[in-house]
Amino acid sequence: MCDVLIEAAKDNKDLLVLTSDSRGSASLVDFAKAYPEQIVETGIAEQNLVGISAGLALNGKRPFVASPACFLSMRSIEQVKVDVAYSNKNVKLVGISGGVSYGALGASHHSLQDIAVTRAIPNLEVIIPADRHETKAVFEYLVKSDKPAYIRLGRNPVEDCFTEENISFEIGKARMMVEGTDVTIAAVGETVRVAMDAAEVLKKEGISTRVLNFASLKPFDDEAVRKAVAETKGIVSVEEHSVNGGLGSAIAAVVAEEGGRLTIMGIPDETVVTGTTKEVFDHYGISVSGISEKVKELLANVK
Repeated sequence: MCDVLIEAAKDNKDLLVLTSDSRGSASLVDFAKAYPEQIVETGIAEQNLVGISAGLALNGKRPFVASPACFLSMRSIEQVKVDVAYSNKNVKLVGISGGVSYGALGASHHSLQDIAVTRAIPNLEVIIPADRHETKAVFEYLVKSDKPAYIRLGRNPVEDCFTEENISFEIGKARMMVEGTDVTIAAVGETVRVAMDAAEVLKKEGISTRVLNFASLKPFDDEAVRKAVAETKGIVSVEEHSVNGGLGSAIAAVVAEEGGRLTIMGIPDETVVTGTTKEVFDHYGISVSGISEKVKELLANVK
C-alpha cells in the first residue's frame, strides 16, 4: 500500500493520507517522511477522521483513510454511510488489522461484521485482497478510481497466492486461482491461501477443486457463482467474517436462484474465542483439514 501511495503522490499533490494515530500500524511512516504536507493525523477520533476526509474530497482532494477495521467499520459507520457514500465522495477507507488480526486483544478488536455492514451501503465498493501482490494491484486501481471504497487489510504475513507476473485486479470480478470440476471453494482475503492449500490436498485424493478469489465483494461477481453452480457439484465458501452477511451470504443469494448446493464456513454467531489468527482459524475449522472435510461432506450428500 505505502509504496503505491508514495509513487502516486509524486505527481498528485491532491492525494492525501489520513490516520487515527495509526500510521505505524498501517505501515505509512515512509509516506509521512516523503510527503509530510500530505498526511493528516486526527488522533484516535475515527468519526472525525471520516468526516474530515469527506470534506477534503468535496474540495477536490483524494483522501486515503487508514484506521483499524474494527473501529472504522463500526464506530464511524454513520459518517461512512452519510458523509462518504450518500454524498458519493471519493474517499478510500482502509481498514487495517482486519478480521481477527488483533488476536489476543479479543472480540472488541475483531472486525467480523464489516463486510455485512459495508456491502449494504449504496455507492461503496468493498474489497479484500488475498496477499501482498493483490494488495499492490488493488491500490494501483484505487489511486485511479473516483469511487468511494472500503478496503480491509490484514495484519499478519500471508503466504503468496500470486506472483508479480500473474497478478491482476478487476473490480467486480472473481479470480480463478485453481481450476477444478468437482467442487468449488470460494474464498476471500487470508482464507484464499488456505483454500488453495486445501485444493492441493484434495487433488491428491482425486477430488478436482476449483478455487475462486472474491477480492471484490462489491460489486460482486454473480456470474462466477452461476458458472460454479453449473460446472461443479457444489460450493464451499470460506471467510474471516461472521457467517451472517458476508461472502457466504452473497453467494447464497445467487445459489438460491440457481438451485445449487452451498456450505458456508466462517465465524459462527457467537463471541469469538481469543487467540492468534491461526488458533482462531483452527478452532472454527478454517484450516486445510477443516475445509477438506466440508468439501467431502458436500460431495457425499450429492445425489
